[in-house]
Formats: sequence, structure tokens, C-alpha cells
Amino acid sequence: MAAAGLEGWALLLGGLQTRARTGDFATGLALVAAVGAAAEEADHHPDVDLRYAHVDLRLTSHDAWGVTGRDVRLARTVTSIAEGLGVGLDRSTVSRLELALDTPDRAAVQPFWRAVLGMDGRTAPGVDDELRDPYGALPPVRFQRSGTEEPRQRWHPDLWLDPAQVQPRIDAAVAAGGTLVSDAHAPRSWVLADAEGNRVCLCTWQGRG
Repeated sequence: MAAAGLEGWALLLGGLQTRARTGDFATGLALVAAVGAAAEEADHHPDVDLRYAHVDLRLTSHDAWGVTGRDVRLARTVTSIAEGLGVGLDRSTVSRLELALDTPDRAAVQPFWRAVLGMDGRTAPGVDDELRDPYGALPPVRFQRSGTEEPRQRWHPDLWLDPAQVQPRIDAAVAAGGTLVSDAHAPRSWVLADAEGNRVCLCTWQGRG
């Protein structure tokens, strides 16, 4: 992201994401209002989550199923607005959660999860192994092929992070009693497990595509 001139922004699961450290609600409202005006002018709109002391912003081009120049341009505008308000942008604490279901027969179980979660199967051209909440409130669900041997783990979370945050998270997890199961697919992903063997994948944009 530094190469694009986007300090403070992280590329997470097809979107640019940042956390504006506003410090109070009034500053957050001012930031949201200014960003909203800029977004209207650009006819390109971020997802905004306003909290008491911070604002989370995410930019993605839904028609392109990922990040485009429109997102980069608006991210630069947001950065400028934040600087004008004395607000810092932080990428070190942002993340994106995706749930993965390991299954040997995706076709048998995916319709159930689509129905019970009220999700949409349209995620990207040529992609049919994911479900997404059309309102963006629930994490995406991905169906990952597995073997049939028992016992086996069914669900695991995929946590998307800025690459600079991966090693600190691994260190903290190991210090908390976990283990690094595999780094065979680094820098795309790392597999960790807790003391009972429950697994989680840490994922980044690196090494993809």
C-alpha cells in the first residue's frame, strides 16, 4: 500500500480498510460528514462504521469485485480529510474475518448454510464456493474441500491482516499456548492451532494472483 501512497490503509479481502482514531464522537461525525460529501462528489461510497472514539472505513468497487483506481483515489481523499481534522489513520488494528467450512461435499451442505444464514451466493465471477451477507453484517463463508477421515475439524476462521501484523499475531498466539501448524503457504497464509487443536488461518493479500 505504500507504493500506492496509501499510508494507514490495509488491503484486506478485496477492499481497502483503515481505522480513523478520532478520539471522540463529535470528531467522528465531522469526519463522516466530510467523507460523505467527498464520496457523493466522486459517486463512489465507502462502508462506514462510526463508533465513539474511532471510525472504520472500507473501500471496494462492487462492480469489479475488488479494488480499483476509484478506491485508491477516494482513499487518498479520505486521508487528506483526516489530516485536516487532525485524525490519524491506523491499519495495524484492522482485520477482516471469514469463516471456512471444511467439507468433502460442498454441494450437499452449501444450500443449507445459504438458507439458514440468509446469504447470497453471488460473490464474484467464476466463484461459487462462497456465501456473503448482502448487507455486510455477517462474515463471508467459504467452503473448502477436505477429506472424509474422522475425526476432522469442520469450521475454522480465516483472519485477514495487514502483512506487517502477521508475525506479531503469531508470536502472541504461541505465547498464549498455541502452535504454528504450518507456514507452507506463506506469505499467503499461516495455520495456527490452540491447545486443543482448533485451527485458524492468518491470511494476507501477498502471493495471490
